[in-house]
Amino acid sequence: MKAIKQASGLRFLWLTLALIVLDQLTKQWVIRVFDLYESINVMPFVDFTYVRNYGAAFSFLADQSGWQRWLFTGLAIAVSIVLIIWLRRNAASLWRQNLAFALILAGALGNVLDRMMYGYVIDFIDVHANGWHWPAFNIADMAISVGAVLMLLEAFFEQRQEPAK
Repeated sequence: MKAIKQASGLRFLWLTLALIVLDQLTKQWVIRVFDLYESINVMPFVDFTYVRNYGAAFSFLADQSGWQRWLFTGLAIAVSIVLIIWLRRNAASLWRQNLAFALILAGALGNVLDRMMYGYVIDFIDVHANGWHWPAFNIADMAISVGAVLMLLEAFFEQRQEPAK
């Protein structure tokens, strides 16, 4: 008798691929169109400003000698492997969790590509208000952030069903 193979969360990898492509296309546009630190106003509170991030989130460890490139690349690859394993083990019906994993995976791999090609991550979205600027970010960073928020929401608000007695 054939075993019925259940659809897995790997079905969400199309989203990961689409976001990696979008992330890389926007970054290529930025490096073609902008000089380093050049900025254009897009909306009253958003500029596109080309910056290079040699560190991690919020430029953490950006002022180090270069070893951080390999640390952050290795960490992102390790996290990506774990996320792919989890997607493979998850049923496709766990769509909220799979969506979160796919988003985080896209962001991690999008930024790894930058670190491998350039030695830094290309950031360009500059959100600001009243002279205050959020650290510049990119599509990959947005995917990681949205995925992390979805994971937290899933963890805190998921309705767990008690087994029937």
